[in-house]
Amino acid sequence: MLWYKLFMYIDKSVQLQINIEVSSGLSLKGVVEFMKMVFVRDLKTEVIIGKSIYNNAGKLLIKSGTKTSKENIAFLKKNMVFIVYVEDEKLEDVKIDDELDEIKSNTLEKMPEIFNNLCSGDRESAREALENMNNLVDYISSEGDVNINLYELKTYDQYTYIHCIDTGIMACFLGKRMGYNKEKLKKLAISALLHDVGKTKIPNELINKAGKLTDEEFKILRFHPGYGKEILDQLGGLEEDVVNGVYQHHEKYDGTGYPAGLKKDDISEFARIISVCDVFTAVSANRAYRKRFDPNEAYELILSGSGTMFDPSIVERFRRTFFVYPLGACVKLSNGIEGYVVKQNENFPDRPIVRVTYDIKADKPISPYEIDLVEKYNIVISGVI
Repeated sequence: MLWYKLFMYIDKSVQLQINIEVSSGLSLKGVVEFMKMVFVRDLKTEVIIGKSIYNNAGKLLIKSGTKTSKENIAFLKKNMVFIVYVEDEKLEDVKIDDELDEIKSNTLEKMPEIFNNLCSGDRESAREALENMNNLVDYISSEGDVNINLYELKTYDQYTYIHCIDTGIMACFLGKRMGYNKEKLKKLAISALLHDVGKTKIPNELINKAGKLTDEEFKILRFHPGYGKEILDQLGGLEEDVVNGVYQHHEKYDGTGYPAGLKKDDISEFARIISVCDVFTAVSANRAYRKRFDPNEAYELILSGSGTMFDPSIVERFRRTFFVYPLGACVKLSNGIEGYVVKQNENFPDRPIVRVTYDIKADKPISPYEIDLVEKYNIVISGVI
């Protein structure tokens, strides 16, 4: 699998794309454009960049609205950008809402402050920094029924702050699906955001080891949920659900997890939610000893863990909340046809509706038609191109 390389260094360093169907009747906020994904290797000149492009440090490389040229295409390649979004008026039902960019960027900026203040026991400063999660919860609460594209959820190598943010966002959307009100969503968001705070007490050389951990090293790493609980207990004032979400996020539904070997409903609901999100974002990141999972592989891993690693009811919510292939993505089908994803099918995140606009065999444009992969059960997506 080479796909893991293609979604690194795209947009802001913690960007998550939200794809919203026009037919949903939602009130869209932020700048919304008609766009499609294009690999930089296939990018032509005189094309309008649809979404601003940032490097992994959050530095702006090319602003949205810029026309491509030989020079800026070469610049993108030099900066290891592999994929961009470009404006495309022909894809009228592919719309993207960019509002979450700023929320994630602001949260990332505050993460070092949050962790440092928690570890130092600076309660007032830590609480002030955590207030940033209100913006995230407000966004998710107001947007209602939206789906999240798993291909862009985790776009960077393993990095504790980004991992925590993406885990927090996934958890919030799952909580929303489970009917949580805004106050409960905020508590879940804080718990998920802080789920790995205990790693601050693990030696850096262990966290960043360029290789698989030994059994002894893994034993040390397993202390981090307990360290996280200690940090939050010392801070004080956080509700039990929040602390348990941090302490129990490595427990497994069948009782084989750690640190206490809890099972089923003995594990707090927050922890059961965070566990699913934590595993997905973790395996979707590159590690020194393995390549990141392709998003559909990570998705299948979550589904296969239902009833063993994860609470089946939460896995079902996961399946209903997140989809695999982005709107606007060019995909190849198992019958050799290529087309663009133009609509998602609820409850079938890996079987969208694909619009075909070109006859590959005849090498000429055709009158567009759509293939609904829910109805065409004998056809599957074989790859994103």
